Amino acid sequence: MVREINHDTFFLGQKSEPATEADKGVAQDLLDTLKANSDGCVGMAANMIGVKKNIIAVSMGPVDVVMFNPVIMRKSKPYEAEEGCLSLDGVRKTTRYQEIDVVYQDIDFKKHRQSFSGFIAEIIQHECDHLEEILI
Repeated sequence: MVREINHDTFFLGQKSEPATEADKGVAQDLLDTLKANSDGCVGMAANMIGVKKNIIAVSMGPVDVVMFNPVIMRKSKPYEAEEGCLSLDGVRKTTRYQEIDVVYQDIDFKKHRQSFSGFIAEIIQHECDHLEEILI
């Protein structure tokens, strides 16, 4: 189901809770909402649809990927970026990393450790910030 985008900075500024298999419906709503906003959005965190759970969805070309409980384990090659957010007005500066390693669970709750680089890495970092009370 496509959900309304949350713009409440108080809610968005709260730390998310670990996701469980009971949250698979939230993941589907996140994917549906990402697809509905694909003209101006390449990633979403669950709190952007009003749910404080550690779930993100990232557009990776032709495929949208859900990550449950993502944790960035390694970062390298820092650079300055300017990012916007569907939940917030304007653009803000931040430091990002060209290469990251992420541990996460897929839709079947199988654990993965995967490396990402470039724009996909930047999207994942932005969405993981949402889970950790960081608004960019």
